[in-house]
Amino acid sequence: MNFSLTDGEATFRDELRTWLQSELGDRNEDDETPDEAWGFTLKMRKKLADKGWLTMAWPEEYGGQGASHMMQVIFAEEMSYYRAPGRDVFGTRMMAPTLMIHGTDEQKSEFLPPVSSGEVQWCQGYSEPESGSDLASLQTRAVEDGDDFVINGTKIWTSGAHRADHIMVLTRTDPDAPKHRGISFLLCDMNTPGLTVNPIINMAGDHSFNMVTFDNVRVPKKNLVGEQNRGWYVGATLLDFERSGVDYSAGSRRVLEELVGYSKENYKDGKLLSEDEVTRNRLADLAIEIEVSRLISYNIAWMQGAGLVPNKESSMGKVFGTELQQHVGSTGMQMLGLHSQLEPDSKYAPLRGRIEHWHLTNVSETIAAGTSEIQRNIIATRGLGLPRG
Repeated sequence: MNFSLTDGEATFRDELRTWLQSELGDRNEDDETPDEAWGFTLKMRKKLADKGWLTMAWPEEYGGQGASHMMQVIFAEEMSYYRAPGRDVFGTRMMAPTLMIHGTDEQKSEFLPPVSSGEVQWCQGYSEPESGSDLASLQTRAVEDGDDFVINGTKIWTSGAHRADHIMVLTRTDPDAPKHRGISFLLCDMNTPGLTVNPIINMAGDHSFNMVTFDNVRVPKKNLVGEQNRGWYVGATLLDFERSGVDYSAGSRRVLEELVGYSKENYKDGKLLSEDEVTRNRLADLAIEIEVSRLISYNIAWMQGAGLVPNKESSMGKVFGTELQQHVGSTGMQMLGLHSQLEPDSKYAPLRGRIEHWHLTNVSETIAAGTSEIQRNIIATRGLGLPRG
């Protein structure tokens, strides 16, 4: 398989890099309040949408350009490398591709154009206080009442719910069915009465997670995606899209470059870190891991471009990419020594405290969207054909 870029793809990458460097300038997101950062995100999203870059690989009838999936990967890779805000991965990478497979024409017409035009933010209502890796054990209920479903229950670790306009909700519509049956996939407006969002602050000091409570929240039946009581298969499709992505390697490559630069200017035991054999070997290992993660993502993009839905391949990309991020953080913490523990607001923090923040933030990466253990089970059973234990 040849992953070399075509002339058109290389030209687009250069254009995107130049544009991002111009738009981002010398911006330092560490100096912004959360509201200021969100305002900049929305401005960037609108500019990206106006250029058609948010959803370039979508079919034209849904607001895309019919571009190749590789073009979309190039876009995601550069956005992640430059730490550029503006994308809504819940809408563009997860909800929309799932809706294109399982949704009705009416649902596609209603929900896809606002995503491609950068007008909305989505979030994902999957995990619950008692249902994480064993997602099929979820207990949030949706009961039919006329033309609506009435939802009661709680979702947790809901990233971006405090900024979102809509939420994708997995609910139990048949409590007597086996746990992988009796689940339905609903699309809900976040402004619906009875829906409450409470913040969860993570150990890095960020507010990205939330707890979302449904108290007699009414959702029109027309917002049911796929068959009633067969929503597990819709939700699993979305997970395959969620777990695939080039962001793991692109973000890691940016941090690795910063660590390499740091090693050339700082000393350990009287010599530059860049001349320390252990440090050199570890940085070289990370460079190899980053390239492997990148090529896994490129393979997934090739599969999607061929009309395939990656399954075990998405799990491979997720487990390798998230563990890579933790390897980068661990290496950085060791290189920076005690100063690595300083937070971004400290004037003594090396590399603006990004390594400390990266290290803390990425603890959850091998848990979110399915733990590494779950991913390895998928690879074993669906990829290698091994029996279940």
